[in-house]
Order: sequence, then structure tokens, then C-alpha cells
Amino acid sequence: MLANAAVIAFVTVSSPAHALNFYRDTLALKLIEETPYAIVFDCKGVMLRVAISQQVEPAPYTVLGWHVDNIEATVAEMQKKKIKFQQYGFLEQDDLGIWTTPDGAKVAWFADPDGNILSLTQFAN
Repeated sequence: MLANAAVIAFVTVSSPAHALNFYRDTLALKLIEETPYAIVFDCKGVMLRVAISQQVEPAPYTVLGWHVDNIEATVAEMQKKKIKFQQYGFLEQDDLGIWTTPDGAKVAWFADPDGNILSLTQFAN
């Protein structure tokens, strides 16, 4: 029924100004529009609606992620923009915060200003 419908991604924030700065200026996502209810970005053809709420309870897991070709280079570039990558004590991560999965994929996690867990993934070849 929805196989041919476009996906819309959502993440909820409580501070539109901080979210706009983070998603547009820090992550360099293309801003489409700002409304009283959401800030809308284009993510390579996928709509990302950053919904605005009075209060946000961040989930303790990844809510949004990006597939990247070179995770080490992307993490290094993002660190230059002061993005801090999460270190989890229950995973074996390298100094950049990158975990290599049993199948060889590489994943790194970071948070937006509201504490939403976001990720980068480089899939194994």
C-alpha cells in the first residue's frame, strides 16, 4: 500500500532556534520552510520535519541516522564543528566513537541540542 509513497522523517525539539542552528548551520541541511509547528529540511530527497513541542523526552536509542561513505572523514569534519560523539561503555568504540559491527558496518552516535540520538553509518562493502 505504501511501497511507492515517499518517507517523511520526524524528530521533535523544544527549541526551534537551537534546532535551526544545529540542523541548518551545523549539519548543513537544506532548509525548506519554517512554520510554527515544524522546521522542514530536505535530506537528499527525504523530507525531515523537525517538529516543535513544548517539552521533549529524548528516546534512549537512535531516532534518525545518515548513511555515509567515509565515516572517519565525516566524524572528523563534524568534530571540527564541535559535535561530540557518544562513547558507550558497553560497545567497543575507537577514539572517534566509531563502533564496528560484527558484519563490518561502522556506526557513530551524536546528539542534537534536545538530546535526540542521531547516527552515522558506513555499511560494509
